Amino acid sequence: MGKSNKPIIWGPFAAGGTVTALLTPALILLTLLAALGYLPQGLGYERLHGFVSHGAGKAIVFAVIVLSLWSAAHRIRITFFDFGVRCDNLVAWIMYLAAAAGTAATAIFLFGI
Repeated sequence: MGKSNKPIIWGPFAAGGTVTALLTPALILLTLLAALGYLPQGLGYERLHGFVSHGAGKAIVFAVIVLSLWSAAHRIRITFFDFGVRCDNLVAWIMYLAAAAGTAATAIFLFGI
């Protein structure tokens, strides 16, 4: 039996799906509250910038963004397959390269903060 690269893809997909499912509703709620003018005191620009400027804050933001990107890439790949696009290797390369590019862009952006 040949070796498979599926665990490499499924790991970030599963972790990203879990992180996205837990954090997306909270982020939507906070965005709606901010739009309505009810931004909590601890979520001001200075506090969030201070959080992201710290090493642990950068690691947390990086993990959330990167895991969400890899989860979305895999879900889009599977959606293409379900819609009948049968060039799975091409779609996989495009989706995972996009996730890798997003990972690199996130790292570069966070390094600049």
